[in-house]
Amino acid sequence: MANRLLRQTSPYLQQHAGNPVDWYPWGEEALAAARAQDKPILLSIGYSACHWCHVMAHESFEDAGVAATMNELFINIKVDREERPDLDQIYQAAHALLTRRNGGWPLTMFLMPDQTPFFGGTYFPKTSRHGMPGFIDLMPQVAAAFRDQRHAIEQQSTALRAAFVQTLPPAAVSGGALSAIPLDVALRELKNMFDEDEGGIGAAPKFPHPAELAFCLRRAADVRDGYALGMVRLTLVKMAEGGLFDQLGGGFCRYSVDAQWTIPHFEKMLYDNGPLLHLYSDLSRMEPNPLYARIVSDTAGWIMREMQAPAGGYYSSLDADSEHVEGKFYVWTPDEIKALLSAEEYAVVEPHYGLDVRPNFEHEFWHLRVTKPLAVVAGRLGLPPERAQTLLNAARAKLYTARELRVHPARDEKILASWNALTIKGMARAARVFDHPAWLQSARAALEFTRSMLWRNGRLLATCKDGDAHLNAYLDDYAFLLDALLELMQHDFRIADLAWARELADVLLDQFADRTQGGFFFVSHDHEPLLYRAKSAQDHATPAGNGIAALALNRLGHVVGEPRYGAAAARALKAFRPLLDNQPAAHTSLCAALEEELTPPTVVVLRGGTGAMAWQRQINQHYLPHVLVFAIPAGTAALPVTLDKPVGDVVNAWVCRGVTCLSPIADCAELLAVLTAPAAPIG
Repeated sequence: MANRLLRQTSPYLQQHAGNPVDWYPWGEEALAAARAQDKPILLSIGYSACHWCHVMAHESFEDAGVAATMNELFINIKVDREERPDLDQIYQAAHALLTRRNGGWPLTMFLMPDQTPFFGGTYFPKTSRHGMPGFIDLMPQVAAAFRDQRHAIEQQSTALRAAFVQTLPPAAVSGGALSAIPLDVALRELKNMFDEDEGGIGAAPKFPHPAELAFCLRRAADVRDGYALGMVRLTLVKMAEGGLFDQLGGGFCRYSVDAQWTIPHFEKMLYDNGPLLHLYSDLSRMEPNPLYARIVSDTAGWIMREMQAPAGGYYSSLDADSEHVEGKFYVWTPDEIKALLSAEEYAVVEPHYGLDVRPNFEHEFWHLRVTKPLAVVAGRLGLPPERAQTLLNAARAKLYTARELRVHPARDEKILASWNALTIKGMARAARVFDHPAWLQSARAALEFTRSMLWRNGRLLATCKDGDAHLNAYLDDYAFLLDALLELMQHDFRIADLAWARELADVLLDQFADRTQGGFFFVSHDHEPLLYRAKSAQDHATPAGNGIAALALNRLGHVVGEPRYGAAAARALKAFRPLLDNQPAAHTSLCAALEEELTPPTVVVLRGGTGAMAWQRQINQHYLPHVLVFAIPAGTAALPVTLDKPVGDVVNAWVCRGVTCLSPIADCAELLAVLTAPAAPIG
């Protein structure tokens, strides 16, 4: 018999609907049952693409004996961390406070009936092994502690709640202007963490860190730092040529287990690929390279082909496993490949993808990655480079076609407002840089899905699956969508998008702003009561909502001439100033907002019919990270005064930084000279 999870929108929760565990979704029914029965809560948090979540499910949650113990001793709650990042934030932080170790997924926490955690861990095997306690033995011990050590647990709970309060940013010391010092320190810290041999920030396991790399790229442009540019270049090349990137189907996996980017954790997450599209597109403007263009094209193609719903929104993720085996969909034996290719094609593929060296996965399989540059292979074979490229393209097409016949990894088809927004921005930036209409259309379709399905009565909803949208949206949803709209309007200006951007900004100020200390809470003022309200500004796999909110609000304030938005951004920066002073490299999204608080973004308005779009295409070829360009069609009504410029027979550009503007510019070359000059006060 199915349990209570059967009717949930989350594919992850639905995966557990057939468990013998008496699962509840998070909600008042479960919490009331815990209070009424005075039972501890067993909270399990995971997501559908998570390999170790599947392992624990198969070992324990599908086992009738384990389930019987769970049902007897606990109120069992299953949570999808992607639908409920508010809960995941709280209980990951609790895990860190209780265990002094990093968390992860699956997260297994034991709570008092009032939601306060008192014990936890991540993955527990069914029976003890490799020094890990067995889940079946652990549960009675936890239940006994809840029963027999209640006073000590309640004292710990009081201390834990106090510790949660301490995780909020300390009040900033009043006085003193914001400075650029955190920008210099952040770049220096990232340089110290950089792997000069293999690229990437930090050691294995290696994550893409797009927010940190985007910061390095901006600093490379702003202060002419060649080392910072080299950090981005080496990392993006190594990632593109490594196993983190799907060499046949496009798109990036979540992280690499090794320092060389060879073997990934095979799940593909939407939230990685949208920002990486943005990053590769920007690097291609700094230094054009066919590799970057191919990676953008292949990744955008994968998103449209495999991750975009017919209704327009972008799905969340692809699983790491297929047929219950991690990576099985992606790996090969040389004999499989040799049987599919001509001898001439295999002669190119074998050295290029490393099939002539020992297996790199599970001692018997090859996960494709570039081990010898195609130019080197062509030289050894005596082939013209063009011929080698033709053979490689043909081989990739054959291998991709054959791979499509395999059992595919499962796809999580819920559509999340925040991840959707990250990908809308990435697709729109790629479309703008490479002038690719289909990518723009894809971004537009996802935006219209968001508007039609996730925007209700002036508020966003967080998630949608099969037409069922629900859950109050979070800070990230609003901030990322506002940021995406600002990007999209720079390639395809529509007044309705500007109006929506202002509505989103108003909700941010009304429902999320901390009106006393500054900054933004992760959940809205009318969200359900939880253990505490997080107000984080640290970048993780996705950029920090506080940083993106401050950046986007400041930009929108300059675009429409609304000082409330810029003031809220400045308050956020002052609220998090202690973190910027002490840990700037962990807060690069806030650093992005700080850059444009110190030197306001440049807003360019182009008017003059279709010629304005031609000017915009020329500007798009230049990496100008602090310039916003809007080519506004003739006849656009209801423009704010900042954008409402006269339309004549010829193109004119109005350039403003802060409250200072230049006279109209009627020559595109002159405009480019102004925009590409080092930043300095205008006038």
